[in-house]
Amino acid sequence: MSIPKVSVVILNWNGKKHLAEFLPTVYNSQYENLEIVVGDNASTDDSVAFIKTYFPLVKVIENQENLGYAGGYNEILKQVTADYYVLLNSDVEVPPYWINPVIEMMESDSQIAIAQPKIKSFYQRTHFEYAGAAGGFIDKYGYPLCRGRIFDSLEKDEGQYNDIKEIFWASGCALFIKSSVWKRLNGLDSAFFAHMEEIDICWRAKNLGFKVMYCGYSEVYHVGGGTLNTESPYKTYLNFRNNGFLLKKNLKPSVSCFLIPFRFCLDFLALLRFASKRQFGNAAAISKAHRAICMAFLKRKIAYNKDISKLPNSIGLYPKSIVWDYFVRKKKNFTDLDF
Repeated sequence: MSIPKVSVVILNWNGKKHLAEFLPTVYNSQYENLEIVVGDNASTDDSVAFIKTYFPLVKVIENQENLGYAGGYNEILKQVTADYYVLLNSDVEVPPYWINPVIEMMESDSQIAIAQPKIKSFYQRTHFEYAGAAGGFIDKYGYPLCRGRIFDSLEKDEGQYNDIKEIFWASGCALFIKSSVWKRLNGLDSAFFAHMEEIDICWRAKNLGFKVMYCGYSEVYHVGGGTLNTESPYKTYLNFRNNGFLLKKNLKPSVSCFLIPFRFCLDFLALLRFASKRQFGNAAAISKAHRAICMAFLKRKIAYNKDISKLPNSIGLYPKSIVWDYFVRKKKNFTDLDF
């Protein structure tokens, strides 16, 4: 039986520092049929020269402009041939055998389209990391959460998620996807630019009946905040704007027409919270995001995705409000939730 070809594709933008630190760990990955690709998003530092000098066996594909996370990967992967793509952030440290358990799991079931390993913090290695932790979920109002991370509360890894589990979305910092599914879905939605495009592609896959999985037998270590700082108003803008895009695309119009206005009200509470902390840039970013959502809908740039099967896969959807559970009921750990 032939071993599936895996292409680990790292999207880079002015990330020489991260490449110097973490690319050697990817280079030492122990998987028999492996290709490593760095897709460069028109960096202005000497990232490309560095790779070509010190890692000549790593394939470099260069975009002519910075197309963001979504557009950048879409363009790069047009030029990559493999059975599986692994979208890996440049600020992720990997152990030698991180690929094998995930591919074995995905090969065991033809309905598994997307997966992620356990994602832990590079700086606090005993704890889960914000961007993905032990697998992504989403609540009834469209707020994402993770096993091991709810809002800013990060759990310590005590083996509680050393399992294989079906989830709602997989983290974009270490996302495994079958190339056939990537092509069927036409890749990521470039309108997102960055943030939540991985939730969108997972939701679109689930709307076709596919499975998204978490494999706790593989773990990686993520720095986080490598491109946009967690306190960045631009990151806040993208998160709130893209969440509106996400709901519009993946919910039936009869649902989204009520849910999105309700989310605007909840978002206004977040705006007030930022303002109370004197984080006026983040508060203004939410207002800007709402205007951008309305304009995108009016111009029909974001529309309901009609390519949905009669049996969409809703596993991983939390039927309650994570905002209420976290802030009012003080449920800080995933295991406290009423799934």
